Amino acid sequence: AAHLANAGIPSYLFDIAPGELTPEEEAAGLTLGDRKVRNRISQAGVAAMLKSKPALLFHKDLASLVTACNYEDDVEKLGECDWIVEVVVERMDVKQRVFEMVDTHRKAGSVITSNTSGLSAEVMAEGRSDDFRSHFMVTHFFNPVRYMRLLELVPISATDPAVYAAMAEFGERVLGKGIVHCKDTPNFIGNRIGTFGITSVFRWMREFGASIPEVDSVFGPATGRPKSAVFRTADIVGLDTMAHVIKTIAEQCPDDPWVERFQSPDFMKALVDDGRIGQKAGAGFYKKSKNDEGKTVILALDPDSGDYVDPGKVRLDSVGAARAAETAADKLKAMVWFDDDYGRLVWKVTAETAIYSAQLLGEIADDIVNVDNAMKWGYSFEMGPFESWDAIGVEESVARMRDEGMEIPEVVEHMLKASDGTWYVTRDGVRHFWDVTSEQYEPIETPPGVLFIGALRDTGGVIHESPGATLFDMGDGVGLVEFHTKMNALDPTIDEVINAGLDRVDAGDMIGLVIGNEATNFSVGANVGLVGMAAMGKDWDTIEQMVAGLQNTMMRMKYSSGPVVVAPRGMALGGGAEVVMHGSAVRAHAETYLGLVELGVGLIPAGGGVKELAFRYYGSIPTGVQADPLPYMQRIFEIIGTAQVATSAVEARDLGFLKDTDMVTLNPDRVLADAKADVIRMVEAGWKPALPVKVRVPGSGGIAALKVAVHGMRGGGYLSEYDQHLGGKLATVICGGDVPGGTMRTEQEFLDLEREAFLSLCGEEKTLARIMHMLEKGKPLRN
Repeated sequence: AAHLANAGIPSYLFDIAPGELTPEEEAAGLTLGDRKVRNRISQAGVAAMLKSKPALLFHKDLASLVTACNYEDDVEKLGECDWIVEVVVERMDVKQRVFEMVDTHRKAGSVITSNTSGLSAEVMAEGRSDDFRSHFMVTHFFNPVRYMRLLELVPISATDPAVYAAMAEFGERVLGKGIVHCKDTPNFIGNRIGTFGITSVFRWMREFGASIPEVDSVFGPATGRPKSAVFRTADIVGLDTMAHVIKTIAEQCPDDPWVERFQSPDFMKALVDDGRIGQKAGAGFYKKSKNDEGKTVILALDPDSGDYVDPGKVRLDSVGAARAAETAADKLKAMVWFDDDYGRLVWKVTAETAIYSAQLLGEIADDIVNVDNAMKWGYSFEMGPFESWDAIGVEESVARMRDEGMEIPEVVEHMLKASDGTWYVTRDGVRHFWDVTSEQYEPIETPPGVLFIGALRDTGGVIHESPGATLFDMGDGVGLVEFHTKMNALDPTIDEVINAGLDRVDAGDMIGLVIGNEATNFSVGANVGLVGMAAMGKDWDTIEQMVAGLQNTMMRMKYSSGPVVVAPRGMALGGGAEVVMHGSAVRAHAETYLGLVELGVGLIPAGGGVKELAFRYYGSIPTGVQADPLPYMQRIFEIIGTAQVATSAVEARDLGFLKDTDMVTLNPDRVLADAKADVIRMVEAGWKPALPVKVRVPGSGGIAALKVAVHGMRGGGYLSEYDQHLGGKLATVICGGDVPGGTMRTEQEFLDLEREAFLSLCGEEKTLARIMHMLEKGKPLRN
């Protein structure tokens, strides 16, 4: 319901009507007939949606799209619905009773789906009407739905192919999901393969003497997986849930080639029996505790003793070797072939998971692409099992498997004889996969409206390139600037490519630009390492040139002769946010996190970030209206001074980082194509660059007011002495400088103030200390 609201779709949230009053309801004189009581359970779901952390909604106001209902009073509302999703307890008898009720009250043609994580879709629909069955399927969302991209679709024999295709398109295009097509088998693809991988870890960790923290160290980013790895993920999911899934596979898949593996280890059974089922219980494989100094520490379970111990820092040579590699494929290869017990642990789990995935082809999925996508989108792995197999070398790994007595699936033997020796190849710029049915490489279909940068590169679309960025031809006269520095940190090599694109737009060779990439984060800001080195060398001219160069590039973007659409995703912080704010328009992925966070390294925004917020807030006062600018000034100071970061693209509008006219796309694969379409639409609509304007500023009176407020916060112990100093610098820029209140100021005057403050702070020892601490520790220093 929350994610439907994120997509702007209203819904009814149904639950049972309670059978008895709570003490609070009795005290209030309510009865079981009162609507407030009857909707209590479903309304609690809406309340939980609002309180959830991480947030389930892009913006709290979206909760108004969800209406709490109960089955008894509101069942007729089912007849209004186009899509009815069942999410009740995982019991077949309960689900069938719910579907009987739905079949009675739904309208013909409405789609009915189950969110079951593994029960048989065919059995759930038994006894239902023909129209119900033709419109029925499983839509298995992974939790939390907002953040997990996977949506597994499972049809039954009677599902209308057109209805199924429409739901797949709706899930991908409107809800932003990655669609995986599954067969009606227990736990489908993601949980079947994922659970096997976990049981493989259980099997081999004890043999190689790996502790729980060591397992999480090797099966985290070092092998292209999330930081939560194995056991932290289990704590989040819940050990009771994991034990249930393992048991379900063991019971429902008696012919599984590895059925004996699907058993919870004794140390996990003991935790479940003791109620230590993970994060929701306060303890699982890990537990938070306080040390002797009163600081919070994370303790890890010792599987042998059952006690929690302080794991200390886990440092492994194999993990160090993997981290030194650039790509996820190279990291995994380094781990698998590393000659120590941790490398051998990763080898065993990777090899067994690859073999298991190959054995289930045809049973759980028709092709390797759906299996790989299920693991990437459902578990946030960078590679699925077949992509991982390619990464470690199929022929070399199969030889090692044979040496260790592993049975090689027949489909693998056939692939090695008839193919190029890999599961995936790229031909003529198109990625192909090995189809085990046709025994040949087939192209991976790209849905209409999806664009990948790799395809532009493979088809000769590179126009200009520097060490930090590339300018591509997207077709139809639109250019694309992609950043590719570490963490996409801004530096002069990125300015160079943006300006190269703008030159082509001004010359009429292009109609406009898109600035975007496919990295996890759009840009984490300016390269503070370069700034720090120049500051330590007192090379003020270089710093001023870098800042002025960035400012000039931002202003060229803003006033370009053709539209510049910025397409961020992930973090767009500091200078990254400033790039976003200077586009003619923005096409943001919904999960874009924008913020001006420079104070954390002892600096202020100097790429036009303060200027843009000032012009957006002060400029919102209508011409001729005498309004007090101080509330606007205070809001800007609060946003920058406390380094507020929007937790979604929708929330970024509230803070002023995005405009109300900027667009949001839920599917990350569609962002670049949507941005290109925006450029074309803007040109076709007769787009013209904006005219420069001035704003009326608070001036010296505003500076004084902000300094008084900062002094009070310092006196209250909320700020350090240096924080107070930074606050004074920021106040001067926000207020347009030490000028009389009401003075009209230009953008260039704001940019000059930003640059002057930035340069002066670079000469401060405490700013240098903050920069170096961030570079060394990855955390801000409060000095």
